[in-house]
Formats: sequence, C-alpha cells, structure tokens
Amino acid sequence: MNFSVFPPEINSLLMFSGAGSAPMLQAAIAWDGLAEELSAAASSFGSVTAGLVGQAWQGPAAAAMSAAAAPYASWLNAAATQAAGAAGHARTVAGVFEAARSATVQPIAVAANRSQIVRLVLSNLFGQNAPAIAAAEAVYEEMWAQDVGAMFGYYSGASAVAEALAPWQQLLQHLPGASLLATLSNVGAANLGSGNIGSVNFGSGNTGNVNLGSGNKGNLNIGSGNLNGILNFGDGNTGSFNLGSGNTGIRNLGGGNRGNGNIGFGNSQGTAGGNIGSGNSGSGNIGNGNTGNLNVGSGNAGTGNYGFGNRGSANLGNGNLGSSNVGIGNKGSFNIGFGNLGSNNLGFGNTGNNNFGIGLTGDNQFGINLNGLNGGVGNVGLFNSGNNNVGFFNSGDGNWGIGNSGNVNTGFSNTGNTNTGFWNSGNINTGFSNTTSTNVGFGNSGNGNLGFWNAGSNNMGFGNGGGQAVGAFNSGTSGTVGFGNSGASSVGYGNSGVGNTGFWNSGNTNTGFWNSGNINTGVANAGSVNTGSGSATNTGLSSSGYGNTGTGTSGFNNHGNNTSGFENSGNNSEGYGNIGNNLTGVQNTKSNNTGFFNSGINSIGISNTANFSVGYANGGVTGNVGFMNAGTDNSGFSHTGVRNSGFSSSGTDNSGSNHAGVKQSGFDQ
Repeated sequence: MNFSVFPPEINSLLMFSGAGSAPMLQAAIAWDGLAEELSAAASSFGSVTAGLVGQAWQGPAAAAMSAAAAPYASWLNAAATQAAGAAGHARTVAGVFEAARSATVQPIAVAANRSQIVRLVLSNLFGQNAPAIAAAEAVYEEMWAQDVGAMFGYYSGASAVAEALAPWQQLLQHLPGASLLATLSNVGAANLGSGNIGSVNFGSGNTGNVNLGSGNKGNLNIGSGNLNGILNFGDGNTGSFNLGSGNTGIRNLGGGNRGNGNIGFGNSQGTAGGNIGSGNSGSGNIGNGNTGNLNVGSGNAGTGNYGFGNRGSANLGNGNLGSSNVGIGNKGSFNIGFGNLGSNNLGFGNTGNNNFGIGLTGDNQFGINLNGLNGGVGNVGLFNSGNNNVGFFNSGDGNWGIGNSGNVNTGFSNTGNTNTGFWNSGNINTGFSNTTSTNVGFGNSGNGNLGFWNAGSNNMGFGNGGGQAVGAFNSGTSGTVGFGNSGASSVGYGNSGVGNTGFWNSGNTNTGFWNSGNINTGVANAGSVNTGSGSATNTGLSSSGYGNTGTGTSGFNNHGNNTSGFENSGNNSEGYGNIGNNLTGVQNTKSNNTGFFNSGINSIGISNTANFSVGYANGGVTGNVGFMNAGTDNSGFSHTGVRNSGFSSSGTDNSGSNHAGVKQSGFDQ
C-alpha cells in the first residue's frame, strides 16, 4: 500500500479507528496459553511412554511403540516453541502499532486545520488572508509528512514481524500421517469434503461433477451455491432444472425465477416464462402480477385475461379498458355490462355507440337514462360513464369507487392512472394487483415495488425476479441483500456469483462459506485468492482476508476496490460498514445504496433520505414509493405532495385520503 498518496484525514482515521492493539495483545495471551498447553502435553506424553517402556512393558513391541511415539512428542515440543514465538511476534506488532499511533496526528487536529482553511478562504474577499492560508497549508503538509512517516514505520515493523513468522504448514509436514490430511484439499477423484474442483464431491468447495452440497458451480448439484447448472434442487441456482431458491432460468418451480418453466414466486419472463403464480411479467400466467400474455387472473395488462386488472385484450371481467369485455370497468370495445363508455355496449354506463340500456347518450341507443342514472358529467352515484364520478360503474375521470377504468381512481377495478386500491394495472398504485408504475403492495410486476410478488425493478421484499431487491427470492441483476439471490451484488444466502459476502456463493468476490473460486476469504474455496479452509489453490494474491485495502479485496476491514464483507469504505462494496460508491447492505451512505441505513442517491430499502428511494423512511425529492415519503413521485402513506396515491397526500395528482388540491379522489378529512 502506498501511504504517501493518502492525506492525513485518511491516515489518521485509519490509525485511530478500529480496535487498536487490543486484539493483537489478546492473541498474544492466547498463543502463550497454547504454548503452555502444548508444552505440558509433550511433557506428559513423554513421561507416560517412558514410564511404560521402562517398567512393565518390555521387548520389541515396547521398543516399536517408543520409536513411533517419539516423533509426536518432538512435534508437540516444536509446536509449543512455535506458539511461544507467535505470542512474542504478536506483542511486537502491538508495540509497533502503539508507536505508530503515538506518532500519528490526532484526527481532530487535522479536522481543525481543514476547518481553519475553509474559514480563511471564505473570508478572503480581498486577499488579506493569503499569509494565514499559506501558513495553515504548511502545517497541513507537515501533518501529511508526519502521518506518512508513522504509517511507513508501522508497515515496515509489521512486515518484518510477518517475514519472521514460521508457517504452520511446515510444522504440519513433520506430523506423522499428515499426508492423509493433504488429500482433503482435493482437485479431482472421489472427494467427500473440502476444497474439491472436480469428480464425485459430496460437500465443500465443489466447482464441478456430481456435487450434493456446498459451493457447486456445475453438474448434478442438489443444494448450495449452484450456478451454471445441471440438475440443481435448491439454493443459489442460475441455470438448469432448478426446484427452489434463487433460480434465474430453466425449469424453475419456486423461488426468485426470472425466465423459463416457473410455477411460483418472482417470475419475470426474461427468456419466456411458463408462470402459474406470483410476480409474472408476461408469458403463460395464471395468477398474480401478470403484464400481458395468456393471463387468467390478477394484475393483467393485456392479452388473454379472464379477470381482475385487465387493460385491454380479450377480458371477461373486472378493470377492462378496452378489448372484448363482458363485465365491469369497460371503457370501450365490445362490452356487455357495467362501466362502458363507448363500443358495442348492452347495459349500464354507456355513453356512445351501439347501446341497449341505462346511461346511453348518443349512437344507436334503446332505453332508460332518467337523468339520475348518469351517462357522464358531474356524477355522484350509480352507473356513471366518465367525468367526475364518486361511485359505481364509473369508466374513467374523477372516480372514487367501483368500476373505474382509468383516471384518478381510489378503489376497485381501476386500470391505470392514480389508483390507491384494487386491480390497478399501472400508474401510481398503492395496493393490489398493480402491473407496474410506482406500486407499494401486491401483484406488482416491475417498476417501483415495495412488497410482494414483484418481477423485477426496484423491489424491497418478496418474489423479486431481479431488480435492486432487499429481501426474499431475488434473482440477481443488481443490488440484492438477502435470501435466494442468484448473482449480482449479493450479501447473504444462496448467492451464485458476483459481489457475495456470505453463504453459498459460487464464485466472484466472496467473503464466507462455500465459495467455489475467486477472491474468497473463508470456508470451502475451490481455488483463487483464498485465506482460510478448503482451498484447491490458485493464489496469485492481491487481497483476500483481514486488514485489506485495495484491489480485488474480500473480507474484514476493507477500504476500497472490488470489496466484499465487513467494514467496507469505498468502490464496489457489499456487506456491513459501507460508506461510498456502489454499496449494497447495512450501513450504506451515498451512491447507489440498496439495503438498510441508506442516505440518498439510488436508495432502495429502510432509512433512505430520498433520491430514487423505495421503502421506509424516504425523504423529500425524488422517487419515493412506500411509508414516510415527503414529496415528489410518492405512492404509499405519508406523502407531502406531487404524484401521490394512498393516504396523507398534500396536493397534485392525489387519490385516496387527505389530498389538498388538484385531481383528488376519495376520503379527505
């Protein structure tokens, strides 16, 4: 690491944050304890074997046992010596750290210097502060040099200690039977556990062949990280015959889906989906989010329909808004009953075309419209058919309740525009079958989401099917944070490549559990940069575990570049401390955020504070979606102006609740 390019703000912060020398001193105490235990064990082992062969047990067998035992006693003594040496080295590193910290400028002094320069520059209208600014900058440069010197001293001292450490692997080579342990690192043949890379596996790092559990990456899988397929059964998936968890494609059955056979949860046609239930987004459908194709029930938005949100195509019942209709919201096409507003009508709201009875007003008519039965204009109740509505079969315009079929809605069959509840089919939604736009709850099928079957877009919880996610069955492509995953920036559970931080991984930037290659830090690995557990080697290094700072990184104190788990600080991030760049899970602050304490820019879930927002505390100006909002594109709950839908509003396109001007609709108080 080149400390000379870091300003004193960073170098001082690095030295004065974190746990300091305490963990190293505790490690020294632990190593001392281990050295004492090993020494006592060696002494006890030696005296027992010597006592046996020097007393009752004599002859060739006793001599053979004594000869076999001697290397173990010798190994215990050597291990005790090496543990004592490790304790001494740990104390030396702690001492080097303390010396460096005492030589480092206090962060508060650096902050005071920067603050002084800002004040001097802001008040330097006529150049009168130039000498003082130069003096303050000179002090800052001295701080820079002092910090660089301290950090270089720390780095040099710690490196010298590291070089002096004797690797434990060398000691293990002299342990009788160590060759049996070596076979557990695998690379091929019958495996059973540890690093794997190929052959019959059963558990640990895998990468190919028969698998059963752990890191997988291909072939007959049954559980854990999966990735490029074949049979799968559960966990990370990405391709082949799936059954549950993260999916992404081929035969699916349940989980994050995102194309092919589907049956339940996230769906998202991607490469055409058989669907049957949950987030859908086109193809075979039968229920939930839909968005076109053969539908049967829920959010629809075109094609086969039978019931609920519709928005054109062959309809039979509910929101309609054109196409072959039979009943409820209509708004044109072949109608038979309810809201109508043009086309071949038969009964109720009519207002044009071949009519038969009730609201009529133009075209071939037949009977009723005794004024109060509506047919457009100011409406308040009964069969409406457009204009300022309040209740019953509506068919566009001001709405409040029942047939709707577009415009400012508040409840029931909707079919677009500012919605608040029921079959929706696009626009500002707040609850039920949605089918895109700003959503908050239920069928969804893309766009803003907050909860339920989703099918991509900005998500926060449940079926997902890709998108920025935060929790449930995910299926990659972009943020994710927890549960099924299947790639993209991950944080916890099934993963299956890309940013990872924990659980079944299957390659890419890992930090913990079954890995299967790439930057690893701990558990089953299967090659790449490793630090602990199964391995199967490849260590061209450039980061993996512990203090990190730069390039491929993986686990613990991070600071930059492709990062993965724990105290992060910049670049592509993943799980825990975050602070800048693409982030993903836990404390976030600015840039593309995803889950938990966010703080603006692309947001997604929990404490937000605006920019593109999605769920929980939001905060004013831009996208909002669910809960505390505070102005701009809103959908559900506390709003405070602009596109609104359900609850506290305060002006502009409104729908259900307290409004305060412009298009409004139901509730108000």
